[in-house]
Amino acid sequence: MTDLFTRATSVRLVVLDVDGVLTDGSIWTGENGELVKRFHTRDGLGIKMLQAAGIPVAILTGRISAQTAARAKELGITCVKQGKRFKTNAWEEILAEHGVSAEQTAYMGDDVPDIPILQRAGLAAVPADASEDVMPLAHWVSPKIGGNGAVRSLAEFILRSQGKWDNLIQKNYVEGDLS
Repeated sequence: MTDLFTRATSVRLVVLDVDGVLTDGSIWTGENGELVKRFHTRDGLGIKMLQAAGIPVAILTGRISAQTAARAKELGITCVKQGKRFKTNAWEEILAEHGVSAEQTAYMGDDVPDIPILQRAGLAAVPADASEDVMPLAHWVSPKIGGNGAVRSLAEFILRSQGKWDNLIQKNYVEGDLS
């Protein structure tokens, strides 16, 4: 696999980091120590579109957060690996659980803990504001920053490459509804 189109058309699983990818990387702490994370609705719709196309989405993150678990549940993401500072073993578990190879998997990460997975993924993707340490590893760079549509743009790129985007919109939003 050498060209970007081939990488995108081969994707059968999408794995996402959270902080800096599904969020803008900010963690707000309230006066009682509660944490708050902000998620973008367009990223959620991108995830739902991937799922509607038969492409499962998994989460692989170094932090543990109730907010991440709640957002994953809301989006129907059942494979969530949290607290994985060193992500390689969890990555291998995710691939085995889904019966796919690394070449059939897209991964979006934004910082140095993501390096080993970006090096392994068939389609390595990063948000526009990713760390300069990971930018050279990316096959594809989102035009959007983390937490502001980067995941949606990845979903759209994959689904357009696979010729599924327009049909999904027609079927799920023009003629019917996405469950």
